[in-house]
Amino acid sequence: MPKRTAKAEWCGDLLAGNGKMEFGSGAFEGAYSFKSRFEDGTGTNPEELIAAAHAGCYSMALSAVLSEAGFKPNSVKTTAEVTVVKSGDGFAITKSALTTQADIPGIDEAVFQEKANAAKSGCPVSKALAGVEITLDAKLV
Repeated sequence: MPKRTAKAEWCGDLLAGNGKMEFGSGAFEGAYSFKSRFEDGTGTNPEELIAAAHAGCYSMALSAVLSEAGFKPNSVKTTAEVTVVKSGDGFAITKSALTTQADIPGIDEAVFQEKANAAKSGCPVSKALAGVEITLDAKLV
């Protein structure tokens, strides 16, 4: 399996400094700062990138679980909302809330919910976030 990389550079102190993050593939580059991370400033932040990774991984995992069960998904759209809070002298990621909408012909609600929850626990990013509360709101559309 290939290894994936990303790079980050931070210049200056925590509050006034700024930085840049980029994917090793060149598909993304974004600026970040204290304000973009902990306030409403312009730019990206590590938690946003974790949310993107979790949403993407979960959508693929659900598609795989459904396909293995004989269902052919038309689409799986997922949003992940990652929560970061002040914790002691620092900060902590405490939650990733997944919200997914799936268009799956021929599946009933009970089977869909079973597969959606199986994908949540089987998703590699969910496993990497094992110390974080992960919730799921899954809907058939």
